[in-house]
Amino acid sequence: MSKRLGFAALSASLALTLAACGGEGAGGSGGAGSSAAAEDLTIGVSMPTQTSERWINDGNSVKQQLEDKGYTVDLQYANDDIPTQSQQIDQMITEGADILVIAAIDGTALSGQLETAASNDIPVISYDRLIRDSANVDFYVSFDNFAVGQAQANALLTGLGIKNEDGSAGSATGPFNIELFAGSLDDNNTHFFFDGAMDVLQPLIDDGTLVVKSGQTDIEQVAILRWQQETAQKRMEDLLTGTYNDGSKVNGVLSPYDGLSRGIITALTNAGYGPTLSSQPNPMAVVTGQDAEIASVKLINDGVQSSTIFKDTRKLAEQAVIAAQAFAEGNQPEANNTDTYDNGVKVVPSYLLPVQTVYKDNIQSVLIDSGYWTADEVAKGQSD
Repeated sequence: MSKRLGFAALSASLALTLAACGGEGAGGSGGAGSSAAAEDLTIGVSMPTQTSERWINDGNSVKQQLEDKGYTVDLQYANDDIPTQSQQIDQMITEGADILVIAAIDGTALSGQLETAASNDIPVISYDRLIRDSANVDFYVSFDNFAVGQAQANALLTGLGIKNEDGSAGSATGPFNIELFAGSLDDNNTHFFFDGAMDVLQPLIDDGTLVVKSGQTDIEQVAILRWQQETAQKRMEDLLTGTYNDGSKVNGVLSPYDGLSRGIITALTNAGYGPTLSSQPNPMAVVTGQDAEIASVKLINDGVQSSTIFKDTRKLAEQAVIAAQAFAEGNQPEANNTDTYDNGVKVVPSYLLPVQTVYKDNIQSVLIDSGYWTADEVAKGQSD
């Protein structure tokens, strides 16, 4: 007997028939209002890649927390390959997944899989990256991604001295040469990050406080496909040998992700830029980041990278588990945002989490005291 959960409530007559025949009841093909025992349910978790420390941590956190609730978990990584992710989700459905948690590589590439899930009454939770162009996305768990972009931009201004960490005006007035980077265009979050950042930066670009010397300010010009560190390094190298071959210096770089930040920093280091805390005449540009990856946290601690945005993936995983449990019990998960995340077909009910900006002086309070990283891991730049 199918274990799938359906959204439409089964008729009372069917429910009575199942009960009379000794059917599985809540553990069977229950509908809205039914409740299935956790041990009878399988949850498919599809993550985009294992090349990023962040996604490994997400996958492990979701799997562990679901298993702690008693669910069987099928966790798969797609290695940044869209056909692989599509095939893995197809297999999860074929093998009887009752709920799907999906962090999409390409937010527009899974419509067929989501149609199949819907036809089998399988709830779909979009994890951190909004799945687009489909009515068959049932819930979205993420962070306030526009606010992430704003935080990155404010961290850039703080690093330049235009603002203080508390948001008050700093002593620096510019002009400062900056360059902009964005993530992969097929990731819906990329647009929120960039729009949030430009909401803060554009007025200062307009008044001349900030100068994008390359002239590359459109997201299509600055996006990095698949968030690849090597691609970011190559673009930064090209900017340095092209735009900055006249002896001028880049003072700051808006980077939306720590992996890109490390590629950017490698290019800057190879071009003779030094740590931000050094007194040498060619100091490291202020470089932002996101995800508090341990290699970048060490760079921040060492005065090389300026900042990162901490998104506590343990809490994100927890929200995914809460949503999955609600669906398993025949309920709709609680949303705290029902008007922002339009995927092109519908506004997807969402639960958004806050973020924190990490600088050198709050690594201890934000990351170590919370147990996210240990002091030893920060010192070594790698997890134990």
